[in-house]
Amino acid sequence: MSLLKDWRDHAYGLDDRTPEGKQFWLDYFQKEKAIYEQLLERPGDVVMGTVKELAEKYDMSIEYMVGFLDGIEESLVVPNNIDDITEDTKVSLGFDAEKLYMNMVGCNAQWLYELPQWDAIFTPEKRKELYKTQKSSQTVIKPPKVGRNEPCPCGSGKKYKKCCGANA
Repeated sequence: MSLLKDWRDHAYGLDDRTPEGKQFWLDYFQKEKAIYEQLLERPGDVVMGTVKELAEKYDMSIEYMVGFLDGIEESLVVPNNIDDITEDTKVSLGFDAEKLYMNMVGCNAQWLYELPQWDAIFTPEKRKELYKTQKSSQTVIKPPKVGRNEPCPCGSGKKYKKCCGANA
C-alpha cells in the first residue's frame, strides 16, 4: 500500500467532530503552518530531500509529511508524483507563489493565506487580486432559465416546450 493512500485513508477517514479527529487535524494544521512559515521566509530557496529527511527537518511524522506533500503538490513548479512515494523518495518543495496562495484561498485555509510572510512576497493589492481571482473561479453562474413558451435557445425558431424542452 502506498504512503499517500495510507494518509488519505487515515486522515479523511477520521470524523473531525470526535475528540480524536479534532486533535489529529489540529496537530496537523500546526505542523503544516510551521512549514509554510519557513518556506515563505525564503520563497526563492528550493527545499529538497527525501520524505524521511524532510519529516525529520520539520519535526513531524512521515504520515504528516505525506499529507503536507499531498497538499502542496498542485502548487509545485515541478510535481513530485506523490502517488508512489516512499520514505526514501527524493522530493522538492519548489513552489509557484501565486499558485500556492490561490490554492490556500481555494481551500479556505485562512490560517495560511493570512500568514505575515506573504507581505514580503506580494503587495496587499496583488494578494487581493489573487484572492478575488480564486474566489470568482469557484463561483458557479447558472444560465438564465428558459420559459416553456419562449423561443428555444438552440435557434430552431420553435418554442422551447416543442423543441429541446420536450426532452427535459
